[in-house]
Amino acid sequence: MNQKLVVSPSPHVHGGDSVPKNMYGVIIALIPALAASLWYFGLGALIVSLTAVAACVLFEWIIQKYLMKTTPSISDGSAAVTGLLLAFNLPTNIPLGLIIIGAAVAIGIGKMTFGGLGNNPFNPALVGRVFLLISFPVQMTSWPVPVESRFQYLDASTGATPLSVIKEGVASGASVSDLMSEIPSYLNLFLGNMGGSAGEMAGVALILGGLYMIWRKIITWHIPVSVLASVAVFTGILHLVDPETYVGPLFHLLTGGVLLGAFFMATDYVSSPMSRQGMLLYGIGIGVITVLIRVYGAYPEGVSFAILIMNGFTPLIDKYMKPKRFGEKVKTAKVQNTK
Repeated sequence: MNQKLVVSPSPHVHGGDSVPKNMYGVIIALIPALAASLWYFGLGALIVSLTAVAACVLFEWIIQKYLMKTTPSISDGSAAVTGLLLAFNLPTNIPLGLIIIGAAVAIGIGKMTFGGLGNNPFNPALVGRVFLLISFPVQMTSWPVPVESRFQYLDASTGATPLSVIKEGVASGASVSDLMSEIPSYLNLFLGNMGGSAGEMAGVALILGGLYMIWRKIITWHIPVSVLASVAVFTGILHLVDPETYVGPLFHLLTGGVLLGAFFMATDYVSSPMSRQGMLLYGIGIGVITVLIRVYGAYPEGVSFAILIMNGFTPLIDKYMKPKRFGEKVKTAKVQNTK
């Protein structure tokens, strides 16, 4: 007999999902945000995206083939997703050398050091992004101006992000009502016509991509909704307490990396909790930490740090909020003595 009979214990469940299917589904969901980035930033967004994806794929191939001595798995799409998400967290005028360094850190330290896909405790793209932010703060906080920088790369015109305008303005004693005239309208914020990272500016594009992933069941609603709801609730409370010091929740939802983080970064399969209750707690933690950093921290943005911090709490959340096992625990009935 040439065929082998494989025997395994129950339950036998197969949902038809695979790593390549889900990874390429995420790439499809990122297409609207990528298109918006190319529309607003043009050449710079194209160079940053292609370089980040190519560098992440190349580093994963080299590490797997020559260091880990295993068959490279770059065709599963996970390295390409890491590259795209890394690019979406970078300014579109950042030098090529820094993109390559960020990709090396994301793949080499954030992913392959722990054994590759399925073993990384932290989101690899955010590991690369935070490393660059701490190591090269000037280059990582020089934001090209949309449209004006469409055909430029390194010499693109730069300006402050809406979050920076509010943060610095309030710190200098200005009121929120006065500062709101210096930032784009809420419609422009929703459409993405503002300064910021390559892929975190167009709210409409990120929401469309997130809804697509929920529809295709690549992710569930628990993490995105809990992140966005907690940000809205806590910023809303602060705004009600002092509207001249704290800006409203809609501003916080449409600026920075909240939407990108909620739909694409915090929902990483490996570094997020498994149970639905754990996902809700995890998302609330991300939202609260993001607001604390934005309002009271040194940085105007806090999504990346919030997600990485909660990545560290994921094993603890999984320990105390375990998903329900297959099957049901049968309670034994007490036999009464009728004598």
